[in-house]
This record gives sequence, C-alpha cells and structure tokens, in this order.
Amino acid sequence: MSFRLDFAAEIRSNKRKSALLFFSLPILLIALCWAIGQYYGYDHIGLPIGALVAVAVMVITYFLGDDIILGFTGAREADYEKDQMLINVVDEMRIAAGLPMPRVYVIDSFAMNAFATGWDHENAALGVTRGMLEKLNRDELQGVVGHEMAHIANLDIRYMLLVTTLVGAIALISDGFRKSLWFGSGRTGRAAKGGMKGPFMILAIMLAILAPLSAMIIQMSISRKREYLADATSARLTRNPVGLASALQKLQESLFVNPLPWINRGTAHLFIVNPLRNDEMEGTALFSTHPPTKDRIARLNAMAAISEDFREAKDV
Repeated sequence: MSFRLDFAAEIRSNKRKSALLFFSLPILLIALCWAIGQYYGYDHIGLPIGALVAVAVMVITYFLGDDIILGFTGAREADYEKDQMLINVVDEMRIAAGLPMPRVYVIDSFAMNAFATGWDHENAALGVTRGMLEKLNRDELQGVVGHEMAHIANLDIRYMLLVTTLVGAIALISDGFRKSLWFGSGRTGRAAKGGMKGPFMILAIMLAILAPLSAMIIQMSISRKREYLADATSARLTRNPVGLASALQKLQESLFVNPLPWINRGTAHLFIVNPLRNDEMEGTALFSTHPPTKDRIARLNAMAAISEDFREAKDV
C-alpha cells in the first residue's frame, strides 16, 4: 500500500466535502422543520422557521462558536512560565505551517488529548490536556501540535464548529418532536383538525428519526478522512512521523486509565483521538468519528520507513 499523498488534491477533496456538508445539513434541518410544521397543521410556517434556525446557528457559530467550545472543555489560557515548552512548540509548528500564532489553552485534566477550534486562521485556538504535557516528550508533543495545526491550516476547524452546532440543532429539534408525540396528544388532535394528511404524519416521524442519523453519518464519513490528512500533514511539518505515532499510542492507552470528562458524541470529533471509544470499536462502527488508532500509527510508521529508505538511497 502506498502512503504517498498529493496534499493539494486531498485539501481540494476536503473542501468539496465541506461544501456538501454546509449545504446538506441546513437543508436537512429545514426539511425537518417543514415536516413538523405540516404535522401540526401549520402549513408553510415550517420552511421560514427552519431557515431562520439554520441561519441563527451559523451566526452564533461564527461569532461565539470557539468560545463555547473552549468554555465547554474547561480550557484556560496557557501560562508562559508554566507552559513554556507548549507555547514554544506551537510557535515552531505555526511557523512551519505558515500560520499566525493561535491562542494556546490547557485543560487541567489527567486525560491525554488535544483539540483545535476557531473560524479561520486569524482567530484559531489550540488546546491540550495537562496529562498530555506531563507524559509526552518533546517530539511526541510536536507531532500532536502539528496534527492540530494541520486542522487549522486546512480549515477543518470551521467544519468542526459547524458540525457541532448544526448536528446538535437537528438532534435537539428531533428529540423535542419525538417527546411531543408521547406527551402532546392534544397537539396531535389539533394537527388532525387542521387537515393534516397521513403522509405528512409519516414523513414527520420518519424525518425525526432519520434526520439525526443522516446528519451523523455525513459528519463521521468526512471526519475520518480529515484525521488521516492531518496526521500526514503533521508528519510533513515535523519531518518526524514516528513522534506522532508514539504520541497516538500513548494517547490511546490513556483512554482506559484517564478518560476525558464532559465530552459527548457532539464534541468527540474535535479531539485528536476519540475520547469515547476504545481502539477495538473505533473505525468499525458506523458512527465512529476517527479511524482506528492502530491504522493511523501503521500509516505514520510506513511514512517513516519510506523516508528512511529514501535517505539511505540518497546516501548511496
């Protein structure tokens, strides 16, 4: 198997898939609101409400999304005296990537993980856990930071923010509608008096069940590819694939000892390794946000072997 990557082609592919996501999720949200409106006999009011919700979610994400994520994870701004090595490594990697210096944060947890967030290169933020800082050596930390810097460079952070909010909105509306079916018999009767047809009832219920499922499938299928690309980009920035491979091994093993608190399915895709799944489950389940860690490590080691073979051939 070849592990040589055309980075420009991969990034173009990522952008096309992001465009698909940006269009498909709002359309799914609008369709869900429309069907619910029809179910309750409000005719066309669901369309403008759905569009309004989609626009509101995107506006909130643009202005407040990164702050919401940072607050949710409990991250605090890195201290130059205490976290000097982290800040120095981030500065090295952002220079290698040709990016502005992101804001640097630390999560005071014994868990080992890292994430990046923000809307664009200028307001990006990068966070790591205290456990990772204490247990990784400098080469391993550099590999992890390079991975997160790749997400910033490729604007995966924008995709991650929108996924978190749009999928969350779809799930919230669907859950609310399904609960109303159990506890809102009066509203159901009102919908029937309003002339609701049988097909709209079936459509609304099907969308309430399938919309969150479809949104998550779209999210996961794109997320897994991005992790491979970020790993490869990190290897290119650091010139040391083994550093990230070693870090991933330690991070994966730490999941069984120190799980990261506060995290749910809606935010798991933000992190370098999935804080909710073990290695046997990752990548095999339909809703996995990350490819199997062992496969990522194998790819990085293969890159290192190719690089070593190239150096040896050049010396000869």
